[in-house]
Amino acid sequence: MNTSHDEGVSLVRNSMLYREFLAEREEVLRHKWIESEKVGYDIGFEKALLDWVMRHRGSWRDSRSRHSRLVAGAN
Repeated sequence: MNTSHDEGVSLVRNSMLYREFLAEREEVLRHKWIESEKVGYDIGFEKALLDWVMRHRGSWRDSRSRHSRLVAGAN
């Protein structure tokens, strides 16, 4: 197996950027489920993503930022 490739994969998976991507993706999937339940059919990932970005992304990021500052201040 390619050791440098494995190290690169590990570096990415442990990065803050990747963790933020995963957290945001989870929120989009949650939004997709909620909105699909409301209308009675699967609205699809792309529609859910666009809707979530337009309606919720800013406040979600602000909330995460405030939480991060609080946690950092407690240490």
